[in-house]
Amino acid sequence: MTTARALPVLDHTAVDHAAAAAAFNDDEARVDWHDDALWFVREKRDRAIELVPEWEALRELASGIKEHTLSRLDEYLIAFEAAATANGATVHWARDAKEHNRIVHEILVRGKVKHLVKSKSMLTEECGLNAYLESRDIDVVDTDLGERIVQLRREHPSHIVMPAIHLKKEEIGDTFAEHLGTAPGLSDPIELTAAARVHLRERFLAAHAALTGVNFALAETGGIVVCTNEGNADLGMALAPIHIASMGIEKLIPGPRELAVFLRLLARSATGQRMTVYTSHVHRPAEGQELHIVLVDNGRSEQLGRADFWRSLKCIRCGACMNTCPVYRRSGGHSYGATIPGPIGSVLTPGIDLHKYAALPFASTLCGSCTAVCPVKIDLDAQLYRWRQLVVDAGEASATKRVVASLGASVLASPRLVSAGGALMRFAMRVLPAGLMRKLAGPWGHDRELPVPPSESFTAWYKARGRKGNDVA
Repeated sequence: MTTARALPVLDHTAVDHAAAAAAFNDDEARVDWHDDALWFVREKRDRAIELVPEWEALRELASGIKEHTLSRLDEYLIAFEAAATANGATVHWARDAKEHNRIVHEILVRGKVKHLVKSKSMLTEECGLNAYLESRDIDVVDTDLGERIVQLRREHPSHIVMPAIHLKKEEIGDTFAEHLGTAPGLSDPIELTAAARVHLRERFLAAHAALTGVNFALAETGGIVVCTNEGNADLGMALAPIHIASMGIEKLIPGPRELAVFLRLLARSATGQRMTVYTSHVHRPAEGQELHIVLVDNGRSEQLGRADFWRSLKCIRCGACMNTCPVYRRSGGHSYGATIPGPIGSVLTPGIDLHKYAALPFASTLCGSCTAVCPVKIDLDAQLYRWRQLVVDAGEASATKRVVASLGASVLASPRLVSAGGALMRFAMRVLPAGLMRKLAGPWGHDRELPVPPSESFTAWYKARGRKGNDVA
């Protein structure tokens, strides 16, 4: 049995993203290949969408579908429950993570289940399900390869699509040698994958129940759709007598016509594929099988009621915002201390626990790249900026941030102070040693080359040239 991971929902210690990112950056080689690997996926995404002339129209349509569904979520949820029940599924409602875990456990107890296989589900990570079940003597095996790797290492996923992207193949080889009995020093990806296949096949055959996530749920038909590249969800669903599908209530869409839009967007945004290898539609339990669908709120209704942030619930969990984010790529997913890292996680998690996640809205350059690649057009940079304001208003910002923000506001409100400050900085940069200037610049200047100080301010330049219209391009 795999050792249980700690329940994330019970820890309210404030996340220090800056310190965790600094620790990640101690290994420069890891940072470089982590950055390169994610940017490679971003470039694959760019190449894939170039082949879809109507890409922006699809984004606009998907955003509108999600906005419509969320505005009538109560109606669509009731319709989904009725259709799913008519199909033979049992629908459960969970207000929070504790209720979700209790419902899943009760289903397993009634079915006398001791061995559970899971496909990828960030919702169960959010709820801390593995640890909950393992503490109650139920063996839980994550069957997505990346998820299984981090489970064996007793780590959390560092990315919602590529859970083990932070690990080198040599580290995975060491993990497999310890837990699966592979040869020490083995690091060939093909051989490691073959070993994992043998290991997991035994778990599939021994399982009494399978749990999957849900990528999309269709209110019209009562069906669910599960997208994977490894087929592990399909094998679990096909073999186990009990299938449990854990689903956040925001995964709902009206019906099959709308589904076609999202399937064209999801894989291209996530990995640069035209389609996931397996797109499985489940409308009713197989003969002799139980199908349980657990609808989970866990703060989503509260987020839906927030005027500035409800659009974050449009997210289809593609991870594109993480692949493009310069901060995520060079700080690693674990530095966020949250189930969902990166820009979307930094928007979702402060609403769960503002004290714990107060640092995350500041883990961004506000460059807008996340918003530019989001397939459902979530205004992530605007929401991050708004969370920064709320963090400060709530008194959760650090003393340094509060002082600097207050001082900056006072200076920027006065043209005279701006002019005087600029003159002082230009003088300091000309006369002070570069090392001292780096210290004065703080973390910003630590790894950057300082600019050459201009001979005059822009205001002076403009007065001398701009108003006359001479050589202004």
